[in-house]
Amino acid sequence: MDAETAKNVTPDEYPALVRAAADGDERAMERLLLRAQESAYRFSVMLCGRTNETEDVMQDALISTYRHARQIREPEAFRAWLYRTVRNACLLNRRRKVGEPAHLLSIDAPAHDGDARPVFDRADNSPSGEVAVDANRQRDRVRRAIATLPPPQREVLVLRDLEGLSTREVARVVRVSEDNVKTRLHRARVALRAALEAH
Repeated sequence: MDAETAKNVTPDEYPALVRAAADGDERAMERLLLRAQESAYRFSVMLCGRTNETEDVMQDALISTYRHARQIREPEAFRAWLYRTVRNACLLNRRRKVGEPAHLLSIDAPAHDGDARPVFDRADNSPSGEVAVDANRQRDRVRRAIATLPPPQREVLVLRDLEGLSTREVARVVRVSEDNVKTRLHRARVALRAALEAH
């Protein structure tokens, strides 16, 4: 099964994949790992910001997924568990260093498998000509603006608006109340709008 097939997994399919993997279905486990790999990489790029850290975090998340997929008690909570695993690994890496990274990796960095596609695309619309150029410029502006947000706001914005988690799932990932998630998300959206308007 290739990565393109894995992309077709919707959030609603995760519980079924987790259950099938827990029952020993190797094809389901492969599909689960491919989809988890894509999500873990995208999220770790946003939080960690360095290629070597991103690779390490993604590998840790995949190893944890493989080891624990057969033990997850709540298959419906798998996505929250995966993002929490990535987040914890990023925070651990950050604590090992003094302060934040000096720079953030572009979200358009090549994916781990070496292909040159952007690692941060919600939809694969392929317009041509000037429309494509304008769309790419707009995406780049948004990505750069998101990278400037403080980590607590950035992670909530990415999880909620780009990864599509519910407010409850985001709260489980970052271990704060749903009200706190809503507050951070509101602040992140306001800051993002201001950053975009400034340019």
